Amino acid sequence: MMATALTHRLFAFFSLLTVSIPLQAGSVEEIRQTLVQLLPPPDSVAKIIREHPALAAGELGIAASAAERRRLEAGPHEWTLRLLGQQRRSLPPAAPEQRYNEWNGAIERALRLPGKAALDSELGAAGEAAARSAADELGHETRRELLARWFDWLRENAAERQWAEQAASLGQQAASLLRREQLGDAARSERVQAEAAQAQAEAQLAQARQRRLSAEQQLQRRYPGLPLKLPARLPPPPAWTGNDDEWLAALLEHNHELALAGAEARRAALAAERSRRERSPDPTVGLQLGRERGGEERLAAIYLSLPLPGAARSAAADASQAHAAAAERQREAVRRRVEADAASLLQALRLSNEQWPASQRAAERQQQAATMSERAWQLGEGSLGELLHARRLANEAALAARLAQLDALEKHARVLLDAHRLWDDEE
Repeated sequence: MMATALTHRLFAFFSLLTVSIPLQAGSVEEIRQTLVQLLPPPDSVAKIIREHPALAAGELGIAASAAERRRLEAGPHEWTLRLLGQQRRSLPPAAPEQRYNEWNGAIERALRLPGKAALDSELGAAGEAAARSAADELGHETRRELLARWFDWLRENAAERQWAEQAASLGQQAASLLRREQLGDAARSERVQAEAAQAQAEAQLAQARQRRLSAEQQLQRRYPGLPLKLPARLPPPPAWTGNDDEWLAALLEHNHELALAGAEARRAALAAERSRRERSPDPTVGLQLGRERGGEERLAAIYLSLPLPGAARSAAADASQAHAAAAERQREAVRRRVEADAASLLQALRLSNEQWPASQRAAERQQQAATMSERAWQLGEGSLGELLHARRLANEAALAARLAQLDALEKHARVLLDAHRLWDDEE
């Protein structure tokens, strides 16, 4: 009787957990609020993301690109000062030797040809934009990883809880059979079967606990200070709102990897144009002053020097053009992959919304089958082995339903995260 009462309580618990709730399509904000109940507090997430080393690396990358932009705007040329001191000896025929102290100085600088300075400025801005996209991608990947590990932790907690309930149920049944055996009302073989089933459940529980501790440690190590608090309950995944084309456009619009590939392609194109302009060398203009023959002669000159372009400049321009073409092809490859991944994610979300109610119904049916097997066993119409088998199937179905529910919730959260609609700090 005790086992019967326990089975009924478990059935009521699973029915409450896995009841098929009609899906009503809500607004994006309603979906977001549903998911926020499962996740760490948004302010804690924002603080952890801000202090994460990946974000610090991204910010340093932006600072470096800003300095590089200033360097490009300043240009590659600087003033050059040349000073020369010399002594002249004059040996005229039939005259004494004459010595003169002389000096010569010049200041010069190469001048960027028209159009090069503007291109350098654009190139610097493109590099800074690429660095910002790279930093945004680092931040978003950090959020993705946090979200994935959080749901891994939730899944391991669900598995541990499920096996704990199964082990407790089988333990009570084994204890009940032991008492009945002592009273001569049950066979020893039945008690042994029950204890074996209990031992198997406890082994599964130990493994589930180890996986949960490992997932918990990963969260604590990777995100120090993240509050690990289980939700009071698992909400049913809400019905999805909007059509896939709208969500696909939103996912592509906010994809940092695609933005980074675009920024890199633009920077490569500007670098190719700048290299092409470099086929025409910059001239150098200088001012020279001198004093010769002890001051008898004074010199002042303005001079212009111009490098003669050779094969090296043409080769550099050709290489830059090839790099620009490769960057553009890479951008297109990234776009195709990102679009395919986004479409697959949306499809997986739709499928998960269909699969988890089916998993819940299966869990309910398996629990009903276990209840019927228990009644048959109590009436002497079934064996304990059949009952234990039915309970094992019911336990596996209940665990599958929990995991399907969490998988569906994770898909919802992932889409909102990639569309920048989950956490306010990435809007």
